[in-house]
Amino acid sequence: MRVQSLSPTLDRVQWDRLFEDLEGQLTAEWEAERAVLDAESERLRIAKLALRTRLRRLEQDSALIGLRLADGDRRSVRIRAVGMDWIAARTADSSGALIVPMASITSIETAHGALLATLEDALLPADELRERMTLGFLMRDLARRRTPLHVALRDGERVHGTIDRAGADHLDLAIHDTGQARRAEAVRAFRLVPFAAIMSARVDGTVI
Repeated sequence: MRVQSLSPTLDRVQWDRLFEDLEGQLTAEWEAERAVLDAESERLRIAKLALRTRLRRLEQDSALIGLRLADGDRRSVRIRAVGMDWIAARTADSSGALIVPMASITSIETAHGALLATLEDALLPADELRERMTLGFLMRDLARRRTPLHVALRDGERVHGTIDRAGADHLDLAIHDTGQARRAEAVRAFRLVPFAAIMSARVDGTVI
């Protein structure tokens, strides 16, 4: 029996189609595999992101955020500084600074675009010095400058006074009325206040 062969042209077309199909399948598999690897790489990158890094991006972008604290207080602010374990923010109704320990923050609300921007690999200015500035460091500086401040405590109490000194995990607060200088006759009480008891502190007319 004589076998009739296909014409060279038709044979070549069939092989070309076969290889095109195989190449398409291989390309699709490579793209699918790359997508899986990219997704896994992105998940690993985000898993290493610290809250402080994302707060610094919000600071850099001057994003308006809704700050929610553990005592139920809610403020619309723009972050002006990020320390090791605290932030300083400017509120719309004050020319001073609101100092908030990060441990007091329960959530931060902002625009979706601003939130997504905090996930990007943006090059942030180096702040190695500020990374070492703890809440205690900041409070010792306010004590040195004799800066009066309003302090909101975790039990709901609000007090006003001047920091006499700050230790490793607490401060000495001389309580006096707003607008008065810290003089012996103006001081009504002295408090030892643990840093862990501070919900927030507001400094009027001072930029942190």
